[in-house]
Amino acid sequence: MIKIRTSATPSVAQWKAVIAGCRNPYASWDKSDSKMHFNGQTGEICHIIGDADLDLMKRLSRAGDDHGKFLRMLPVIADIRAPLYWWKQLDTYKIGTVANSDSTMHCIHKQEFSLDDFSYDEVDDETMSVLCDVIKELNRCRSMYNVTKERSYWNSMITLLPESYMQHRTWSTNYQTLKHIYNARKDHKLGEWHDFCQWITSLPYAEIITLEVNNG
Repeated sequence: MIKIRTSATPSVAQWKAVIAGCRNPYASWDKSDSKMHFNGQTGEICHIIGDADLDLMKRLSRAGDDHGKFLRMLPVIADIRAPLYWWKQLDTYKIGTVANSDSTMHCIHKQEFSLDDFSYDEVDDETMSVLCDVIKELNRCRSMYNVTKERSYWNSMITLLPESYMQHRTWSTNYQTLKHIYNARKDHKLGEWHDFCQWITSLPYAEIITLEVNNG
């Protein structure tokens, strides 16, 4: 189970600068066919990447990290709610990423635990029963800690907390890191990775990441 909300993608100025940078090696700025576009419905100015510029970026991306280094200049920020076991795997990708998370240490005792605090969509009935028992015990320890402030009850909550516990983080990354993730995780057995890679394909001009999908 994972929930993702895109908070920020590359700005008009960033797209413009990145495309110009891609054309620096051969001084081919005159061949750029991207343009600015005013959306009368939203009142926003957007950057429409032309076919020639898009083809250049795809070729550079396909050539590997050295030629595709422009991807590191394209930032993305997302709000993600996912289980701890998935966050542990995402932490493999540390280059160019930053995360601000809910603090389990500070907040674990502040509200009652419920089933919605955990990822349980792919478990059997017996496992669900065990999870419900764990939640019941977590809430007992929480109540006792809030009444007595004894550290043993707080430690018990930390010890019992399953890796299926859903944590919220605001996570920043870039197109190159997302390319690494997509290539490595798109066929992973965890359902969260399938959903995450599907989210990647929804980003602006994601074909320069996936080299598969055209959604420009």
